Amino acid sequence: MRVRDLMTARPITVDPGTPMLEARQRMVEERIRHLVVVEDARVVGIVTDRDIRLNLPSPATSLSVWELNYLLAKLTVGGVMSKGVLVVDPDRPVADAARIMMEHKIGALPVVDGGRLIGIVTETDFVRAMAGAVRSV
Repeated sequence: MRVRDLMTARPITVDPGTPMLEARQRMVEERIRHLVVVEDARVVGIVTDRDIRLNLPSPATSLSVWELNYLLAKLTVGGVMSKGVLVVDPDRPVADAARIMMEHKIGALPVVDGGRLIGIVTETDFVRAMAGAVRSV
């Protein structure tokens, strides 16, 4: 099986200037944990629900609600995303993608063909494939 057979095509993307809270809301609405960050049609990063959680203030903060909202409104995806993202070719075997994800302890790999983002493969895609394989046995 190849990555293109497993990936989610046309992943939801954001640009580095997207407010972090907007990206968080998008993840909640779409029920996803990873957003690929693109700029000029190039993958420049990935932001995860964990990246966002780590950049939210502690509940024990002494800041007022207004101060918190002001500061949070200034945070952008570009400031919290992971850069230097590993990507995978759609024609690679899925075992290679799984190995990359395990070795680097990452939950998703953008799928890039000819420099263009065409999909994303996530842990959920692997679980879905396994569930389908178990049902067919």
